[in-house]
Amino acid sequence: MSDFLKRKIQEREQSYLLRTLKSPFNGIDFSSNDYLGFAKSLELKQKIESFLKIHPDNSTGSTGSRLLSGNSDFAMTLEQEIAKFHNAEAGLIFNSGYDANLGLLSAIGQRGDTFVCDELIHASLIDGARLSYAHRYIFKHNDLDSLEEKLKNSKGNIFVITESIFSMDGDTAPLAEILSVCKRYHAHLIVDEAHATGVFGKHGKGLVNELDLEKDVFARIHTFGKALGYHGAIILGSEDLKMYLINFARSFIYTTALPFHSLVAIKFAYEILTSSENQSLLRTNIQYFKQQSIPLKQKFIQSNSAIQSLIVPGNENCKNAASQLQKCGFDIKPILSPTVHEGKERLRICLHSYNSEQEINALLSKLNDLP
Repeated sequence: MSDFLKRKIQEREQSYLLRTLKSPFNGIDFSSNDYLGFAKSLELKQKIESFLKIHPDNSTGSTGSRLLSGNSDFAMTLEQEIAKFHNAEAGLIFNSGYDANLGLLSAIGQRGDTFVCDELIHASLIDGARLSYAHRYIFKHNDLDSLEEKLKNSKGNIFVITESIFSMDGDTAPLAEILSVCKRYHAHLIVDEAHATGVFGKHGKGLVNELDLEKDVFARIHTFGKALGYHGAIILGSEDLKMYLINFARSFIYTTALPFHSLVAIKFAYEILTSSENQSLLRTNIQYFKQQSIPLKQKFIQSNSAIQSLIVPGNENCKNAASQLQKCGFDIKPILSPTVHEGKERLRICLHSYNSEQEINALLSKLNDLP
């Protein structure tokens, strides 16, 4: 077994694919998903600490799963508040976006059902679909003709699965058009809003909100670990969907619940979201970056989100480019195959409300100098 482990690690290393854990790089942040700066927010930190001081009797840990000892009135009220914020009938909190996607898809797909998935959906959605009993089709990224072709052969309860903003490309799904196709084939649409939460829609309610599609989407997943600066996720849908997941989503049933501190952080992240100017600042930075990066336009994947990806083909080339930028003080990470398709390796540049024009200009200057 030891020889097998070493051989697989060596294969990764020789292919420039080896992943390692490194100490945090304290450069100018163009890497994190903290789009609104909430993870660093002193205001959010103070609100959390003040609330905890006046509620000292709550335990440090949740002590068990929510179906045993880990539930609370606070958690249930918070779910109702978040569901109301997102114009949903009900919501169920999970410990992470990965847990939410895994639990939803693995539970909802039965034998004879069909999942029709965009080819670029997140690994958590892929894994959830694989764990279900449903048949799975893959349609070409954001391609409506490919989607319809797959739907023609779909049977049982049909679920179309996509992201609103794709995590690696940063591009936008044509949700209104996808929903129109879904209706023709009586398919249910599931949308992962991880990278749209806090960025799109009124007060950051997401792209589904921005397009006024909430009533027509079967399930939405909003995570708290990106723009909201914390951890966890919620699945939004009908009361029936919530009750179904409580009974059949294994990643909800068999895990220790989030502790009180986490729930408090989520509550106040949403409170700040409704009053923060950071969403407007972020959008200004996105537009500024796109305007100033026009000379490099052909190298970037088209995106109106906080994720701007510059294609640098080849794992070695991409790692070298990231290393050059890091030496200049920019925290930018390379995204390598097989995480993305071979030949589509890229520098994934994340913009934030707190990036200055000077920082953006300096970064673009260095990007122009890359070979």
